[in-house]
Amino acid sequence: MDKKFGLIAFAIFLSIGLFSNRAIAAVNVDDLYVKIGDAIMETKEENWGAVQANLEQFSAQWDEEKAADSKKTAEVDKILKKAKDALEKPEKDPAEIGEALSALSKALASYEKEQNPADTQKEKEKLKQLFPLIDEMKQMIRNGQQEQAATKYQQLLSAWTAHENIVRAENVVSYGEIETQLALLRISLTQTPPDREKALKSLEDLSASVENFLSGKKAEKSAENDYTLRDVTDLLEKSVQALKNDDPSGAAEHLNEILFIWPAVEGEVRTRDHSLYNRMENEIPSAIGSLQSDKKDTEKVQRTISELHDALRQLAAKTGYSYVDAMLILLREGFEALLIIAGLLSFLKKTNHADKQRWIWAGVICGIAASAVLAIVMNVFFSKLTVAGSRESIEGIVGITAVAMMLTVGAWLHKKSNIAHWNRYLKDHLGQALAKGSLFSMAFLSFLSIFREGAETIIFYAGMAPSIEMSQLILGIAIAVAVLGILGFVIIRFSAAVPIRPFFKAATLLIYVLSFKMLGVSIHAMQVGKTVPIHSLPNVPYIESIGFYPTLETVVPQLLLVAIIIGVTLYVKKTAVEPKAAVEK
Repeated sequence: MDKKFGLIAFAIFLSIGLFSNRAIAAVNVDDLYVKIGDAIMETKEENWGAVQANLEQFSAQWDEEKAADSKKTAEVDKILKKAKDALEKPEKDPAEIGEALSALSKALASYEKEQNPADTQKEKEKLKQLFPLIDEMKQMIRNGQQEQAATKYQQLLSAWTAHENIVRAENVVSYGEIETQLALLRISLTQTPPDREKALKSLEDLSASVENFLSGKKAEKSAENDYTLRDVTDLLEKSVQALKNDDPSGAAEHLNEILFIWPAVEGEVRTRDHSLYNRMENEIPSAIGSLQSDKKDTEKVQRTISELHDALRQLAAKTGYSYVDAMLILLREGFEALLIIAGLLSFLKKTNHADKQRWIWAGVICGIAASAVLAIVMNVFFSKLTVAGSRESIEGIVGITAVAMMLTVGAWLHKKSNIAHWNRYLKDHLGQALAKGSLFSMAFLSFLSIFREGAETIIFYAGMAPSIEMSQLILGIAIAVAVLGILGFVIIRFSAAVPIRPFFKAATLLIYVLSFKMLGVSIHAMQVGKTVPIHSLPNVPYIESIGFYPTLETVVPQLLLVAIIIGVTLYVKKTAVEPKAAVEK
């Protein structure tokens, strides 16, 4: 984005309190995690009686300990019911039940976090709970107790899930290392036969990664590891192709690469499709384990990887803007400036001051030049900010700033959609300049008109820039410039009448729709950059065209924006009616 536009404006930060901590004493749900871990393990064996027993034990203990007035309690109850319903089906789907149990574990972790207010040091201390589980697993693997080790792995995974947020928040690279080691451990345990040496090495690396994080030896991010979802989809495609070529080891190698990339890109998937996120977390390690087994079910693995590739490819089609959005922004701003200049020139003709039109044009040229200088200054300033801070966070702040400006522009347009308001606006501003007899005042008036529109355009493009390809941006600007050139020639040369009211109405609607989209895309960028948390809304759709993401952090601000727009619209209508009524009286 720093190659396109920069930031030079005040930063508006939207802060919303989403959860309240009601627990007075710390809540301990460790036993519940064990029940979930055991149920997940039994699901893999399709031992439905044992799964049922674990869920019943979980349910009984949960009913005794849950906080009745907690929002997170309702979420756990809902997912628990979903898991039970899946288990009661005559034709049981292990994937569906496993996904429900994984979701239950995450919901329980969210509940625990709500009930126990965050204490960074205490959260770090809880990570030490992983060490005895790791040591027990090592002993089991050395003794050849593979089934017990697999069960203990689920307990280890549940313990990690409960406390992973503190690691993710403090150092995403350490988080990625731990996630990768857990995935490699799972692979070595699930392949047939299990690879004891790889499992022990993964446990050693896992223990070292946790210890390094706790001791402050945080891993540093490599400059080369700027991964995207496209990297993951490319590796999935290569894996499918390798399987088609009867090369399971090559496919496994590509999938192993995904394990190292995944922690860097998982946030983008979590914000848009939580179900797909769970599938990637569970099915990639399982696929690798299957490919590294003596008895390989390559057809099943190929089917699974193909499904994940297709789903992730659709998601990887980056949400953002097209040349149409870029064109409409400049058309709207440019046409508004064109109307103002045309109105000023026409007003001078009607008042027999046509000889002073050259001062209007002088102001126009200066306004365009000043806008160009502003664009350069913003680019340099934004580049420095990007180096100093998180790119995604800065992109989000720029976008939110642009949204705030769009609201003020939308209100101004709404007000000027009344023709009487528009004529009075021109008469008041140019009339004052003529009354003073100041040619400079007329030039300055046209300069301000152009510079204001130019500054707004630059800031709007700055908010749009992270999510639009350069070719699309240039194409949109080129089309808009061509259209504005033709319209300007017709309006100014032939004094063509312009339908003021329809233009301002359409422009207002456009601004509000773009502000809704830009707000969603901007907060999403901050979520990807881990500046804003992610609380997924499973039953809410992801709508790319309007920047609507199924997360609480994006939906709530967008709903507030809609409420503000409705309020502004009603206020403008009221202020337009009251003066009219006063005149009639």
